[in-house]
Amino acid sequence: MAAGWLEKVTGPFEEKKQYKQYKARVEQLPADYRTAAMALERYLMYYGSITKGDIMLAMLRDLADLFEQAAADGTPIRAIVGDDPVEFAEEFLRNYTAGQWINKERARLVKAINGVTGDGTGKEAES
Repeated sequence: MAAGWLEKVTGPFEEKKQYKQYKARVEQLPADYRTAAMALERYLMYYGSITKGDIMLAMLRDLADLFEQAAADGTPIRAIVGDDPVEFAEEFLRNYTAGQWINKERARLVKAINGVTGDGTGKEAES
């Protein structure tokens, strides 16, 4: 019972456990791959605005998978991220848009505009 209350305050324990597992995986990467993965993680966290823990964890697991496989294969980091790491990160993030905070705001904006313009019928509501 106390765990249920505590999870409501702090978030799901299982997600915290998975996040720690992800961090441990990244720590095991060779130094250059670890640095690149951590830099991408930082950018994705700031730029991504992902509010759903399960989606964020899926993204981080995929990032760890990518860098673990690249390190195992000896794939150069530049071959992973290309010439523009920002473009790579933003393209990578597009796979996880369902968890972004901005989606709620987009839906709220559409609803507000539809509300004042007649619910998307093309006829504006009378004010």
